Amino acid sequence: MLLGRWTSRSREREHGVDDPLDAAQERRVRAVLVLGGVPQADLSDGVQQVRLRLLERAASGQEALRDVSAWAAVVASNLAMDWHRAHHRQERLRERLASLRQRENPSGEDTRLLSLAVAQGLDELPDAQRQVLVLRFYADLPVREIARELGVP
Repeated sequence: MLLGRWTSRSREREHGVDDPLDAAQERRVRAVLVLGGVPQADLSDGVQQVRLRLLERAASGQEALRDVSAWAAVVASNLAMDWHRAHHRQERLRERLASLRQRENPSGEDTRLLSLAVAQGLDELPDAQRQVLVLRFYADLPVREIARELGVP
């Protein structure tokens, strides 16, 4: 516990910014996220989102919070709901794409949905990978020309 406080404080000094969440508040935020069903792998991102919102609130000059812990818990609860909404949207999209694969002739709406899914997938890729795919499949360039154009092997 003592080491955790020291590490957190040294990070604050290192970056020149005070951590808006103390250790107890961070534990509470994590607990709210866990109770909200956010998977372990996404907990750190959730805590960072709460920190970011606290810092943004302070930077905007809004009135100081009376109870940072309660406010952070509400934000964490909202983040958990947002996570579930996004997760359910992705599940529905996967189901619809799976049903598209089973059909032989997709309708115009299904084709639009498939295009949307491809565009969303491209947006989630790192820039270098996205460039390669766009040049290959949309610009129809051969692999050697793509490599030469991007200066990669």
